[in-house]
Amino acid sequence: MDPGILCFHHCDHKVFCTIIPEQCPVCTQKLDRYDYNLLPFRVPYPFVKASQHPRAIVMKPTHGDFLNDYYNSKDLHIGVTNSLGNVVEFSEEGIRGVDTLTKKWSTRNMGAEWDQCLLLEQFDELWNEIWDSVLLKVSLSPLWEANRYNEDRHNCFTFVLAFLRALDCGELSEKAQDPKQFCKQYVVPRTSAAGKYISLYRQLKRQCFFIQNQ
Repeated sequence: MDPGILCFHHCDHKVFCTIIPEQCPVCTQKLDRYDYNLLPFRVPYPFVKASQHPRAIVMKPTHGDFLNDYYNSKDLHIGVTNSLGNVVEFSEEGIRGVDTLTKKWSTRNMGAEWDQCLLLEQFDELWNEIWDSVLLKVSLSPLWEANRYNEDRHNCFTFVLAFLRALDCGELSEKAQDPKQFCKQYVVPRTSAAGKYISLYRQLKRQCFFIQNQ
């Protein structure tokens, strides 16, 4: 899903595009590889597929995707991946990703719902057993039944913070005691960086180049 945004420096400008042109859009000089102040590079894509990041905290827009649908005023949805990369989340439907009857991970396919999300934090394989154990235990609590859901007071964010507190993993769990502190340290930096990429992507949807002074 990476649109492949490229950047090159020429005549004291940064030029962003998806295809390197034959001539500079600023000075119209024919581009030669020896003319670049810095060789063209691909702008890092800030989003990931949740399924490729086990033992992680992931976030996406509640509706649609980041590149095409997200604005600062829109709600975000947060979830946790288990050691297999399956997302466990809490919504108005109750807990998803865990079968509360069999007390095992759900095999229901979430499709592309989490194919473009922000990675807030990821743990290494040494955490596999305890991560899954705590996640399963927290998910099976009656606190996460559908009738308990409240958009403002008892939601997906409440669930993730409850899991992180139960995990007892140092600083991340400490920050999870205070929703504002957690957002300040883990959410805001990621969404701010993503916002710059989104803005650039939308500029390039409207025009072939986006030019910045160096």
